[in-house]
Amino acid sequence: MKSLINFIVTILTHLHVLTPLRTSKLKFLVKCHKWPNFKHPKDVNEKINWMKFYGDTSMWPIYADKYRVREFVKECGLGNTLIPLIGKWDSVDEIDWDALPNQFVMKCNNGSGDVVVCTDKSKLDIETTKKHFEKLLKKKLSVLSGELHYAKIKPCIIAEQMLDVSTQPCNSTSLIDYKVWVFDGKPLFTWCTWNRQQYHANVAVYDMDWNFHPEWSVWTSHYVMPKDRVPKPACFDKLMDAVSRLGRGIPVARIDMYVCGEKIYFGEITMTSQAGFMDFYTQEFLDKMGQLTVLPIDCEK
Repeated sequence: MKSLINFIVTILTHLHVLTPLRTSKLKFLVKCHKWPNFKHPKDVNEKINWMKFYGDTSMWPIYADKYRVREFVKECGLGNTLIPLIGKWDSVDEIDWDALPNQFVMKCNNGSGDVVVCTDKSKLDIETTKKHFEKLLKKKLSVLSGELHYAKIKPCIIAEQMLDVSTQPCNSTSLIDYKVWVFDGKPLFTWCTWNRQQYHANVAVYDMDWNFHPEWSVWTSHYVMPKDRVPKPACFDKLMDAVSRLGRGIPVARIDMYVCGEKIYFGEITMTSQAGFMDFYTQEFLDKMGQLTVLPIDCEK
């Protein structure tokens, strides 16, 4: 039934029968199993959608652009946290594959989860990789999710230096993603993901005292209750200082960081986590984050 509703919503949206606002309300119903109130929001999903449609999103195309956001990070005095950039191209035809190092990470500046991790260039299928990015560059990300700021991002491809996975605790097969929830510059929760595969990831939510909160997550075949706990990073204070600076003045943002040894690296700023349809947290946690998200006007009455 959910797939059928999604299909119908997709068709109606492409036929311009539905506006982005109406599409988002239907998507919210399908994903979150309740009809939303975007004008008078309560939980964090509703408040993210309020910001999408009624808030000041003038900076969002920069925050969401994985290339342009690098300048913003530098302006915040955190240029030393940027992963070294190997190259930036507007089309696959511009890429000099011979000039690339043996290992790299390649992605679109406006993408989500469509990253190519090359650990050995001699084994990389370049033609398949080119087709992958050609398709991504044409993808319209804002149509079905109501994330209109993505339409203002000029798509490009970037390649960054690969970070050393062997430095990760928990014997993680992927970099541990420290997804920190920041409320007007105040970090309060960290959603860790590790051992990430295409259809599987270990996840855990920690508070600022690094207490594990399994009661705030919805455990599925994709997001799995971990046997191990992620240890508190030795550079925790430095990590929190960085996300605090990046999130200052923003009602709510998810700021993703990596840690290699005691060196922190910037990942991305996500203004619309799961487009504001997050179904991997419990309603209790969504309500809790909603209470902490103070919007610029009194829209909760």
